[in-house]
Amino acid sequence: MIWRAALVWLATVGATNAATCEDATFADNAYSICTVDMTTDTLRLFLNGDAGVAYGHFRVLNNALRKNGEKLSFAMNAGMYHDDRSPVGHHIENGKELMRVIPNAGPGNFGLLPNGVLCLRGEQADVIETLRYIDEKPTCEFATQSGPMLVIDGELHPKFLPDGTSRYIRNGVGTSADGKKAVFVISNNTVTFHEFGSLFRDHLKLPQAMYFDGNISRLYAPELGRNDAGFRLGPMIGTVVPAN
Repeated sequence: MIWRAALVWLATVGATNAATCEDATFADNAYSICTVDMTTDTLRLFLNGDAGVAYGHFRVLNNALRKNGEKLSFAMNAGMYHDDRSPVGHHIENGKELMRVIPNAGPGNFGLLPNGVLCLRGEQADVIETLRYIDEKPTCEFATQSGPMLVIDGELHPKFLPDGTSRYIRNGVGTSADGKKAVFVISNNTVTFHEFGSLFRDHLKLPQAMYFDGNISRLYAPELGRNDAGFRLGPMIGTVVPAN
């Protein structure tokens, strides 16, 4: 009985330090959803390797982590980036600011205000609207800025229209009110902004969510058999577990 209890305890410990990923359907659209428990999981942002060059691919990042006895349990592309893989907006990694906050409107989805910042600090993750982030000045260990916001205080972005026709593969992140849960989503078919935002608001019941990107959206989720390749990525976000 003691041996059996020990096995159950070990299995439980192993299960609490990795994101949980599943496929789901909502409003006739297919999604892959990965949930991170900030009280047990280790969530980080990644951009450049030791040589100052962007990792670019999940495989490259995983190889670098394994040198330190770690590996990814889940990852996806994070904030938008330029052709040289540098972040378009705010980026903090291990407490060091690599790119300032961009508060003003601009071209493309990033500049479709309001946009937001994902802030990771201790056992807490929060999607915060950019101007609120500037006003509150949270101390983030990791942060990435992207846009537009998908859900703001429980409401969809005001420019999302139910009859919108722009459809892409899209990915993004939402956070719970207490900051203890971060939920990362990628669509498995093309969706509109209204459909994507509605998933976070109506299905996941998350009060804050923001868009990461479209078209180039990628997911690493071994339990779903996903290790998406393609264009080299800029910022990536993922959970880290021991390699063995």
